[in-house]
Amino acid sequence: MSPTPPDGVQAFEIDTYDLVVLDLMLPGLPGGGMDVCRCIRLINSDVPVLMLTALDSMRTKVEGLDAGADDYIVKPFHLVELLARVRALLRRSPRAYAPVLQAQGVSLDPATRTAMRAGRTIVLTAKEFAVLEYLMRNAGTIISATELIDHAWDSNYEGFSNVVQTYIRYLRQKLTLPGETVIIETRRGAGYLIQADS
Repeated sequence: MSPTPPDGVQAFEIDTYDLVVLDLMLPGLPGGGMDVCRCIRLINSDVPVLMLTALDSMRTKVEGLDAGADDYIVKPFHLVELLARVRALLRRSPRAYAPVLQAQGVSLDPATRTAMRAGRTIVLTAKEFAVLEYLMRNAGTIISATELIDHAWDSNYEGFSNVVQTYIRYLRQKLTLPGETVIIETRRGAGYLIQADS
């Protein structure tokens, strides 16, 4: 079953997204995609929104842009044009200039999706990066396995919390050479912690 507009808006209250491709003609809300776009803007003013529609009147385009869309493409369109517009929006996104995260000698660059420690580049999978990024953004705070699943996995994930333990182990192996401090601490019964730099 496809998600409804209210589902999409609710997902925005839980997760962070790099870009939204939004069809104007959506069921579930009286204003369709226009209302979804306005709701998204109330939650997140920075995420780029690309609106798709078969309506090509100037009035509809203006309404979509005024509702918060950053760009507007009329159906039918070529996929290469859609992808080019997505790339352009991502280049302009504030997230493309997100600050590099630093904690306990590890640096994490959300823009380039790279991690470094002691001058070496650490190759991470997308899921490993998501887990490490969330821990580093919340350095100094104990993060439960449930919270990590909520933020690093799809909202429909119905697995078990031991998947988090597995990814924490992967990260520790990649981040830590012999003689180096393990930066991801386990707080038994509570969760995981990366200490904030003092």
